[in-house]
Amino acid sequence: MQINPLYTPLTVSEVQELYSLLSHMLSTKATPVIIPGEAILGIEAMAAGIAAPGRTILNVVTGPYGSNFGHWLERGGANVVEVSSSLDDVITVDQVAAVIEKHKPDAISFVQAEAVTGGTNPTREILELAKANQIITVVDSVSAVGAEPILMDEWGLDIVAIGAQKALAGPNGVSAVGISERGWDFIASNLNAPRNSILSLLDLKNAHDDAAKGKISANIPTLEARALIEALRKIKEEGLDSVYRRHSLASASTIAGLKALGLEPWQKYESSYSPLVTTVRIPQESTQLDLERPLGIVAPGDGSLRGSLLRINHFGLNANPDSVEEAVITLAELLQQDPSDAIAEVKAVWNNR
Repeated sequence: MQINPLYTPLTVSEVQELYSLLSHMLSTKATPVIIPGEAILGIEAMAAGIAAPGRTILNVVTGPYGSNFGHWLERGGANVVEVSSSLDDVITVDQVAAVIEKHKPDAISFVQAEAVTGGTNPTREILELAKANQIITVVDSVSAVGAEPILMDEWGLDIVAIGAQKALAGPNGVSAVGISERGWDFIASNLNAPRNSILSLLDLKNAHDDAAKGKISANIPTLEARALIEALRKIKEEGLDSVYRRHSLASASTIAGLKALGLEPWQKYESSYSPLVTTVRIPQESTQLDLERPLGIVAPGDGSLRGSLLRINHFGLNANPDSVEEAVITLAELLQQDPSDAIAEVKAVWNNR
């Protein structure tokens, strides 16, 4: 009986390669911890690791994940100060600066890119502000990774969660959290941080060192780890700048196409358009765009946004001109319009790159 090599135990070299590829993805010399599950596990583990009575945490809410994170921080006993935006906008640096000045938080948490609303927060500027005020930075970059840069060391990012199921075109059964030395100190100094728990980042801290000694954590899911290695290899082979450029072109061409159809982006300002997902505002009088299920990469809004917007999921393998053209044709068919002019606009963006 032959054993499928995919099901054999991970080798030391495979695990070490995975750590190296994850560090490359985050542009850091630090070694991320591997989370044995979907990225939401890593995000909740971040909240549990930093929350404690006596700590004030500024939590930015620009979508549902930021709201959930705030609840987890409160559960851990932290004093949570929230600053939020409307769902068709993102936060501004001035808003964050005002709250920092008033509340002097120990840490700030926010989502880099909002897949639900199609918005991208001014990540680098917020991190620079936090650094100037010596504030620990905690970022959910699960949707952003692979679509826009995450320069962990250069930006002074302390704790950041990433997942592979969107722009990286990888599996959703394994994820990672990058943590700086300052971030580790902040977690380790928290007596309330989980130990001996599925939510414990501290329990995962020594897994990399163990791998170097030939001991591999049994918590790393074998098939998902191999799928993630393959996805990250392809990203590295293409080059991060090329991957980011491809997602930016997908966004710009989608915007051009939907405007040619007489539609508007959901996000109010061009500066906040996400390279991961483009959200389309459904006109109030329209019922044609109120989808019940996805059509290709065109999907209905999530939760309370259903009926208010559509999502064009041009990420990962779909960050290409063919996928964008198909999405624009789908929109044109729903509107009963000729797609020719809109497709011409899409092609012009890609051809002029």
